[in-house]
Amino acid sequence: MTISFGSINTGLPKDIVQQLVAAERAPITKMEDRKAKINEKQKLVNDLIKIFEEFRTDLLKNNSAKSLRDLKAIFDDQIVDVTIDEELAEPGEYRFEVDQLAQRASFFTTGFKDPNESYVGVGYVQYTLPNGETKDIYVDSSNASLRGVARLINTDPQCGMKATVVNDGSGDDNPWRLLVTLNKSGNDYDPTIPYFYFVDGDEDLIVDEEREAHSALVKLDGFDIEIPDNVTSELIQGLTIELKKPKPGEEFSIKIVEDREAIIGKVSALVEKINKILQFINTQNQLDSKSDTSRTLGGDVTLQSIESRLRNLMFEPLAGIYHQEDQLEEDGDIVHFRAGDLGINFQRNGLLQFDEKRFGALMAKNFRLAAQMLVGFMWEGEKQEGLINKLTDFTNAVIRKPQGMLVLRKDGLQSNIDQINSQIEGKERIISKKEEMLKDKFARLEGTISQLKSQGAGLSAALPAAGGGVGGLG
Repeated sequence: MTISFGSINTGLPKDIVQQLVAAERAPITKMEDRKAKINEKQKLVNDLIKIFEEFRTDLLKNNSAKSLRDLKAIFDDQIVDVTIDEELAEPGEYRFEVDQLAQRASFFTTGFKDPNESYVGVGYVQYTLPNGETKDIYVDSSNASLRGVARLINTDPQCGMKATVVNDGSGDDNPWRLLVTLNKSGNDYDPTIPYFYFVDGDEDLIVDEEREAHSALVKLDGFDIEIPDNVTSELIQGLTIELKKPKPGEEFSIKIVEDREAIIGKVSALVEKINKILQFINTQNQLDSKSDTSRTLGGDVTLQSIESRLRNLMFEPLAGIYHQEDQLEEDGDIVHFRAGDLGINFQRNGLLQFDEKRFGALMAKNFRLAAQMLVGFMWEGEKQEGLINKLTDFTNAVIRKPQGMLVLRKDGLQSNIDQINSQIEGKERIISKKEEMLKDKFARLEGTISQLKSQGAGLSAALPAAGGGVGGLG
């Protein structure tokens, strides 16, 4: 008679613990899948927030009449160059004439055969500061060449001079000279020509020719004006004018006008940003039988609210003051318009279209009215908001922390993710403990079965021997 036991090695799988743990982890897998879907939604929300942030940046750059406006200068670029300060300049036309350019005092020294090898001697260059104090630039033998003297002058921060070694092109035996130019120009600047004292040179280094400083002479709207330099920001507010060439008797105009093309470009860019928002929402809402809204924002209430508010905003009235063409004071009647009057209208596909020609015509007819419709104006102590102001307020309501609509939506999704993470962590702790318990339980079971098998083997071995004894007795 043989007694056999089904052991754990034969009766149960070797990976029984792993299988049981895997079964316990099935809910975690579902939670991870749910979290991944929420993460995809949150990424889409972040993408839309980024679009709004870019939009707000453009809005803030153009939320006032001065920042929206772009000016350009029209002038004779052969005679002058004009740079505009957008904060200070105003549109206008000025008659201008350049009779004389400003000149700095300068002088030529006597000539030397070679700029590097000819020995000018040792000594010093003496100059006078504006306060009357005299200074010396000492020249030793290691710098006793034209280039050496020029280098010492140019590295002296106080002397107010610039030295250059030039070939005068005369063809003489000693064509190399030192050209020294003082830094300032104008009639009011009366510089003292430096004094050269050198000994033992190949030739005498002294001032040979000099040119006096004088101011520039211009006419502005027929009036003679003297300016000390060829660049000035003090003639016309907001303009820096560089004189390039004298043309006595040739009057020309400097016109400061609205740069309509640049302004049209700014408004067009804003419309494109709005369309980018609308297109994002349209893409999310393009649903069919295969759409998985658990991974997208299709039908999302927040997006529906944003789209509805944005569309309604584009139909809100925009105030402006009507002016007769010859009126300069803001005493006209307040009139209400809509974005369509700016050339901004919805198309059948739900996106906006910007009619640049219509907007350009409005600017040409009444730029101030166009600006008022875009950036608003003050009326009887109250701000009348323009389209850009309204869009800025709307954008802030969408992405301003901590209560912006998209910020709240993002935080809500993050809260869901955090809850799932917390659930997963709790479940993982429970499974970990259960895994340890199962390992311990099956280890003890293995020991018990092993002990029973050992006892059973001993009993089997003993029974035949006992049976043989009994048979012998018969």
